[in-house]
Amino acid sequence: MNNDEQFNNLRDKLAQDKNWPQVYMFKFIIPADTKKMALVEAKFSDEATIHQKESSTGKYLSITVTEVMLSPDAIIEKYKEVGTIEGVMSL
Repeated sequence: MNNDEQFNNLRDKLAQDKNWPQVYMFKFIIPADTKKMALVEAKFSDEATIHQKESSTGKYLSITVTEVMLSPDAIIEKYKEVGTIEGVMSL
């Protein structure tokens, strides 16, 4: 399944809930690199809550971001923005 199909499936699932705006939780895995962490954080507003957890080996960071999103399309756009950062895996 390519990215467009994945985004379309996600958009369809999110569109089933008619209660927008709402808080959405994003999850990402990145290499343990402060520069990449800063790039991910920069994609979100100051109102977003960002938590990070280092892997047991210290090679990766798990990032959880919660933010109020206005629509399913806003969520898809955010995934696309963060996806431009090399090494980021979206969950």
